[in-house]
Amino acid sequence: IAKLEMQGTERISFTLSTPGAMGDRSIINASESTGHPFHAYKITDRKQLKPGTLMYTIHFGSREFMRNLRTKVSQAYNQRLDRAVYNIFLDENYLDSKKELTFEPCGNSDKIVVPNMRPFDAINMIASKSMPEKSNGVGYYFYETTKGFHFRSWDNMISSNGKQERPIKQEFYYMPMNITDPDIEDKINHDFKSVEHYRFANTFHDVAANTMLGTYSHRVISHNLFDKSYAIEDYDYHYDFEFSKHTETQGGGELPKYAVAMSPVDEDQNTVSDYPESRVSLQSTTQFLHNENTGSYGLDVAQDGIMTGKRVAQRSQVMQGTALKLTVKGQSYLEAGDLIEFKLRSVDEKNTDGAEDPQYSGRYVITKIRHQINPEKYTMALE
Repeated sequence: IAKLEMQGTERISFTLSTPGAMGDRSIINASESTGHPFHAYKITDRKQLKPGTLMYTIHFGSREFMRNLRTKVSQAYNQRLDRAVYNIFLDENYLDSKKELTFEPCGNSDKIVVPNMRPFDAINMIASKSMPEKSNGVGYYFYETTKGFHFRSWDNMISSNGKQERPIKQEFYYMPMNITDPDIEDKINHDFKSVEHYRFANTFHDVAANTMLGTYSHRVISHNLFDKSYAIEDYDYHYDFEFSKHTETQGGGELPKYAVAMSPVDEDQNTVSDYPESRVSLQSTTQFLHNENTGSYGLDVAQDGIMTGKRVAQRSQVMQGTALKLTVKGQSYLEAGDLIEFKLRSVDEKNTDGAEDPQYSGRYVITKIRHQINPEKYTMALE
């Protein structure tokens, strides 16, 4: 690189795929002819290992990442919320993206005024108010993968149409790679399901932190600026559980798999969800802000407190839940937002029939992928 001075305006082009994978979405296409090259913006960690050898790290991001830093949105939108996001995404004055945007239709509409915000910030503001058309969740996630952009709810990641269980993209086993077992017909796919290494970054809900965050119980006080009234709404984790979507309670008539038991936690015999003052939020709300008789979510203003409690609690459950890290063989068709199943054998010394760990085996949503390529192999670190 000593002979090639980089200015931070160059592009990086490559393609990455898994042998045998079929379809366009199985390829990470950053080629200039058919894909979307990445934009380099920084070089760090430059050091000389030995005479004639330099090592350095090139940082690069998508074109939309750079467009987000260079443009601002100052506009009002009065439509279904996912359409407002779509307009910001395509507008040549904002993100001007040529990539695919996969979005889940919203069930609410509202007038949104974006006051000179970066496009990603504007979209995330809209995401916090968005509600799925076919489920009871509150709040969307806007994120980019190697295949494009997504605007969808947590419910959509784990269920289809808010009802059916979403199929997993891949199942993984923590097992030795047995390439000589005659009972294994497809040894290549068998090895793709093998986990090279795993660890739990967080194996248990931090009950103290989640209590403060309002995951289990949350009181929202809404002050209506229009009629000078106020309302108090309490969120209860155990009551709301059956109305929300979870990775391990999709159909089958199973009993609820609460993250924290519905049992007394103190001498007063209350459960952890019976203390709404563990987090108290105050929000101002009003109707007729834009000459429409609706509140912050484009619905009856009386529902603002209920919706805010659900949104905060669900996001805390997602962000503070069990977190797993896997190292597996490179599978370029996987992306963030996909469902996988991790099968972990129980460590019980009496387990001779291969029974799975009852707490940590199961379905997980991919939140992050790091692709690791060297001349010998292609691996992925999943979170």
